[in-house]
Amino acid sequence: MTALAHRYDFVLLFDVTDGNPNGDPDAGNLPRIDAETGLGLVTDVCLKRKVRNYIALAHDQSPREPQAGEKRYEIYVREKAVLNLQHQRAYAALNLEAAEAPAEAPTEDASEEKPSKGKARAPAKEKRKGSAGDAEQARAWMCQNFYDVRTFGAVMSTGVNCGQVRGPVQLTLARSIDPIVPQEHSITRVAVTTEAEAEKQQGDNRTMGRKYTVPYGLYRAHGFVSAHLARQTGFDETDLQQLWQALSQMFEHDHAASRGQMSARALYVFRHDSELGNAPAHRLFDLITIRRREDVAVARHFSDYQITINREHIPAGVQLDEQAF
Repeated sequence: MTALAHRYDFVLLFDVTDGNPNGDPDAGNLPRIDAETGLGLVTDVCLKRKVRNYIALAHDQSPREPQAGEKRYEIYVREKAVLNLQHQRAYAALNLEAAEAPAEAPTEDASEEKPSKGKARAPAKEKRKGSAGDAEQARAWMCQNFYDVRTFGAVMSTGVNCGQVRGPVQLTLARSIDPIVPQEHSITRVAVTTEAEAEKQQGDNRTMGRKYTVPYGLYRAHGFVSAHLARQTGFDETDLQQLWQALSQMFEHDHAASRGQMSARALYVFRHDSELGNAPAHRLFDLITIRRREDVAVARHFSDYQITINREHIPAGVQLDEQAF
């Protein structure tokens, strides 16, 4: 393991063609959008999910048998995972016992008590927690075995207490360069699910539905890697290289009819000479400007944009590494 000795800030560019990059469940799964500017949005949670999926795939973490894959690269936040059972694994591996805190006993006249200010009093919940020393050992075990814990961090103090981890890698929401115009498509299904439904439709088996897409959108996300926090979680140079690889290839293994064609287009990594950094991140991000070409009225491809890097103003002690995909 080689500890990180440098701070990193990075810019990720990716695009979508005829797809929904990140549906909003509060808006009928429409593509997420900034209501004031019309710019498209993709949440940081969405991007982290794709990184997790790629790491699991690259290290043979089967959804059914996640522990059968390569050690140090298990995924903590995955579909249908019972997080407290993951915490319990840490205590079992370390031969620790998670003390069970007794539930609060109700008073005799609890049913007659009236909560103050008209609010209902929540019933006491039974929690299982270990001691502070045990939780610290369990926290270290979780960081060592789960890639996403030592990368993005996690709150693991529910139930069996494994503490909290502040991850060294953080991402912003991705925002499109130009406003997006979500399109709604009517779709039909010719098959039915039950015999009763088939009889009800009397030969017309079509079921109408809706699908939302963005004709084209180029998105930009910013990211940060802290060497100081990496030292606390055990995130090392090998993990960092895995992160760069995941960001470049995560869309290649995430294709779906609803997402259309999504592609990582470029990754710009600012490497600081020191752990604390040699320049503010926002100054570095401002050095990269992306604009639609003047002769293009409506962008429909990555080549419709022009990327300009102000290399003359890169601060001393900072190096820029470009990766085009």
